[in-house]
Amino acid sequence: MIHPTIVIIRNEHGALSSVLRSFGLLLAEHRSRGTLPDFSLLRAMLLYIDEFPERLHHPKESDLLFPKLRARSSEAAAVLDRLDHDHAQGETAIRELAHKLLSFEVLGEVRREAFEKALERYVDFYLKHMAIEERDILPLAQRLLTADDWRDLDAAFADNRDPLTGHEPEEMYRDLFSKIVNALPSPIGLGPAY
Repeated sequence: MIHPTIVIIRNEHGALSSVLRSFGLLLAEHRSRGTLPDFSLLRAMLLYIDEFPERLHHPKESDLLFPKLRARSSEAAAVLDRLDHDHAQGETAIRELAHKLLSFEVLGEVRREAFEKALERYVDFYLKHMAIEERDILPLAQRLLTADDWRDLDAAFADNRDPLTGHEPEEMYRDLFSKIVNALPSPIGLGPAY
């Protein structure tokens, strides 16, 4: 049986993966044309990452899922420590990217390369992070967690309601998600992409 939490995590990973990969496609397109990107779109994409994966998804993994796994086995302790460390660094990483984006927007071409390289490192890091969760942690959870564990997790993760996974966005997020969805390059789309 695939538990709702597993489906939600995979769907959220797929949505985030699509946004992350879209950054590179959008920037490459503008670089090849010699034009500046739509900075408001790039800011919207960073805001999405901060508001949903960083503030909703990661805390539920670190505060709920990972402790339940630690309580059942020490098998993945080192991997869980690494993932928790990654989550703890997430807010700092997104702030640094936002600053580099602002520098690129305000100071122009002289800051393009610094932003693009920082973004490339961030995307690579994040895709690897999600792959570890998918490959190592979710199968372990399927094997070790109890029905009570899943009931708690399913209730908590169901509240995430990430609009890029098909949920109706709250009023304050409607324009943000419309902007992002309309800008995603067609080869990427939404859904698992790693």
